[in-house]
This record gives sequence, C-alpha cells and structure tokens, in this order.
Amino acid sequence: MKGPLRKAGNSVLLLLAVLVLNFALIHAAPGDPVEAMVGEMGGATPEMVAELRETYGLDQPFMIQLGRYLGRVVQGDLGHSLYYDQPVTQLVLARIGPTLLLVATALATAIGIGVVLGVFSAQRRNSLASHLVTVLSLAGFSAPVFWVGIMLILLFSVSIPLLPISGMSSSTQAATALGHALDVAHHLVLPALTLGLIYLAFYSRLSRTSMIEVLETDYVRTARAKGLSRRLVIYKHALRNALLPVVTFAGLQFGQVISGAVLVETVFAWPGLGTLAFDSILRRDTPTLLGVLFFSALMVVAMNILTDLLYRRIDPRIRTS
Repeated sequence: MKGPLRKAGNSVLLLLAVLVLNFALIHAAPGDPVEAMVGEMGGATPEMVAELRETYGLDQPFMIQLGRYLGRVVQGDLGHSLYYDQPVTQLVLARIGPTLLLVATALATAIGIGVVLGVFSAQRRNSLASHLVTVLSLAGFSAPVFWVGIMLILLFSVSIPLLPISGMSSSTQAATALGHALDVAHHLVLPALTLGLIYLAFYSRLSRTSMIEVLETDYVRTARAKGLSRRLVIYKHALRNALLPVVTFAGLQFGQVISGAVLVETVFAWPGLGTLAFDSILRRDTPTLLGVLFFSALMVVAMNILTDLLYRRIDPRIRTS
C-alpha cells in the first residue's frame, strides 16, 4: 500500500505545484483581463472598470488572489469564465471529450502503425524497404504539425474533396446515433492523421531500434535454437520486451501530444481544450485558461499512472518486485 499511497501523494503535490506555477505565470504575463472585457464591451467608465476589478478580485494583492484561487479549487470550483459567462468546470468538461477522442485516436494510430513498421524494418534491417521506412520516419518527425495539417487539407479537402476541413460534425445532425458516430469519424480523420503522423515516425524508429536490440539477446537465440517458428519468436518472445520502451515513451509523451493537439485543433477548428485555450489566451480569459491547464495536467498525471500499471502488466518482473 505504501507505493500507491506515495504515488498518490506525489501526484497531489505535483498538481498543486502546477496550479501555483500556472497562476503565477499568467499573473505575470502582460495584459489585463478587465481591459480585454472592456474592449469586448466597447468601452466603460473608470467606475465600471474599478467595479469589475473588485467583482473578480483583481484589485487584491497577488498572494491573496492565489490563496482564494487555491481555496476554490480544493472545493471543486475553478471559477467563472470572464468571456463565456459560465462556470469554468462546465466549459472544460464540455470540451474534454473531443480532445481525448483526438489524442487517443492519434496515439493509437501512431503506436499501432509505428510498431508494425518498426518490427518489419527490424527484421529486414538492410533492405530497401527498411531504409525507406527510416527516411519517411525522419521526414515525418521533422515536419511541423501545423504544416502537415495544411498540406493534408490541400490534398484531401481541396485537390481531392474527400474529407471535411473543419469542425467535429456536419451542421445537419444525423438522424441516428450510428450516423452521428460516422459523421464524427469522418471529421476526425484529418486531425487525427495530422497529429498521429508526427508520432508515428517516432514510434516506428523507436520500435525498430528496440526490436533490433531484443532480437540479439540470448533468450531469443535460445528460442530459435529450440526450433520455434520465426513468427512465434518475433511476436511472442521478442515483441513483448520490445514494447516496453514504446509504452514508457507513450506515457511520457502524453503531455506533449496534448500540446500538439492545441495546434491541430486550431487548424481544423476542432472543438476541444486546445481551441478553448487558444480563444482564452486571445480574450485574456484567465479563469478558463487556468482551468484548461489544470485539466491538462490532471490528464497527464492520470496517463502516467495508467502507463505504470500497463508497464507492470507487460513486464512480469516488475509485478514480482
């Protein structure tokens, strides 16, 4: 019990540190939320400006604002949006589903196809196909995510009008649940492909390197010497250990994937946390931006815990220890 309790305690401390750091950085950033609100309203008198500052507690010293914010967060209150005039928790929960769908689809695509390509090229490491996979992987990993998105839009939405450019669903809602799901999947292809291509290149390289190392270990040579089939050696004995670095990096990169999703959601107008964060930055909606950053950190922490559990599932030695 000490291990899980210690990890839970460390996670709580980490989230607390993230809350304090985000609040301090946003507070130190140039710009004024009240001035942004006044600009949206078309102007206001000095008395109205002072009243708005008092209403939102912006007239108090930094430490008092921080203490009040942390106190509300502990009670489950992330504040009220300055622009949308809604509770921040309600706003974030409405957007978290599309982001998780995008990130999960992109990661599943990247890991699945990347591992297949990596295992294939590791078995034929000196072949033309293996070198081609390496070159394509390096090219994909080097390409900026927003550039990939624009190129895919030009190819599959402009030149070949097969896929929608933006949004999560069509303006005309499907009559059935299945029709709506297919419509969302149709809109999901380009954003998920854009985000997944970058990490597909990484996981194909990682899988190839890991598989090559595993294939040269003694237990794989022993399995071959026993007369086991090549397929059994690769997919039962070697692949399980070759997946350990992939699982590790998938957990560590989850936060990076969410960061990449901000650009992808902006390019494709995907209604997730990334678009909400981008709009909140432009409108200086500090409570909403803090809420998005908090939920993003929460998802990263949860993913790290899930990765640890999956790692124990894959490697029996960790369960034994």
